[in-house]
Amino acid sequence: MSWLLVFFGASLLIALTPGANNLLGLHHGMTHGVRRALAGLGGRLAAFTLLITAVAAGLGQLLAASGTALTIIKWAGVAYLVYLGTCLLWSTFRGTAETREPDIPPAGAWRVARKEFGVAITNPKAILIFTAFVPQFIDAGHGPVPGQIALLGAGYLLAEFLAGSVYVGVGAAVRQAELSRRARRGVDRGTGVVLLGLAGVLASANA
Repeated sequence: MSWLLVFFGASLLIALTPGANNLLGLHHGMTHGVRRALAGLGGRLAAFTLLITAVAAGLGQLLAASGTALTIIKWAGVAYLVYLGTCLLWSTFRGTAETREPDIPPAGAWRVARKEFGVAITNPKAILIFTAFVPQFIDAGHGPVPGQIALLGAGYLLAEFLAGSVYVGVGAAVRQAELSRRARRGVDRGTGVVLLGLAGVLASANA
């Protein structure tokens, strides 16, 4: 079972790496609270579950080998990140110093989950994790390959859940500080800028 522990440790390090989904989890924790942020994390895990299923069915390798498919997914991810970042930035400029903007109610859990699902499923790096990283730990001596993929996939999902919960928890802790309207606007602007920056990094990367 040592190979599983090594895999889980490596997965946890990968999952803890700051990225678009973790940034969204942090932002959702700050702006919508723990419950809705965890719903967003559930959307991310649902996307990763689909990717793991595709790998187990043999579709993941075909997708990873297709430059056209990865390019389409990459630009869909870029477009979605640009959309989310632009929406966040636009929302911070709708009010003025002279007009008090009304408090915006937290987004529904389903909407938050859809956001994280969309970012995760259109991230070519996530596809490569399940088609390049996970297969390195598959060994014929450990049993049937589909079973190993399922086991490793479950391990990665657990690591992703723990890492995502850390970001949600940090965001929720900041939320408890009861930031002023101006500070919340600054957080939204910062998140929007970083999402646009991540979109630029993804656009310039080779898929």
